[in-house]
Amino acid sequence: MLALVLATTVATGPAAQVPPAAPAASAAGASGLAVPRFVSLKADRVNLRQGPGTEYPTAWVFRRAGLPVEVIKEFEGWRQVRDAEGTTGWVASTMLSGRRTAVILPWEVRPGKSAPPLAALRSDDDGGAKAVAEVEAGVLASIISCDGRWCRVSVDGFRGYIEQAKLWGAYQGEVIK
Repeated sequence: MLALVLATTVATGPAAQVPPAAPAASAAGASGLAVPRFVSLKADRVNLRQGPGTEYPTAWVFRRAGLPVEVIKEFEGWRQVRDAEGTTGWVASTMLSGRRTAVILPWEVRPGKSAPPLAALRSDDDGGAKAVAEVEAGVLASIISCDGRWCRVSVDGFRGYIEQAKLWGAYQGEVIK
């Protein structure tokens, strides 16, 4: 068994939030897609702006391609997003991808703590299945599929199953094909 560590860890602060419940009813945004929904960042440098346009100041710069964000509002070519810590702002829609990713247990990451908690990446979608790897809280995973309880993910070349409730990037009970 291997522990996957900081090389793929995403920096999150103590205010990281537990995975949101699936929205009761999704409305279609300006794009025609459901709002809210999860997407990921396309580039290693994405400006989070205070409003929907380049004339608004940059409030934050995301520095990790693949980071999941939740689209909570749409306005023309701009999307208001929220990250795992609850930070919100506006991003140009061209900087977002429909590729589904997740951060593992971001609410468990504590700055200054010597060893973040671990989550088991299992060989099957069963809590008793063999662990193929131990993954640190804060690590970024690519979602392959989810059945509403378990997600099949890929982390640094390892594939396995993890409980959906341990991910920020998929709604509780959401099915992803």
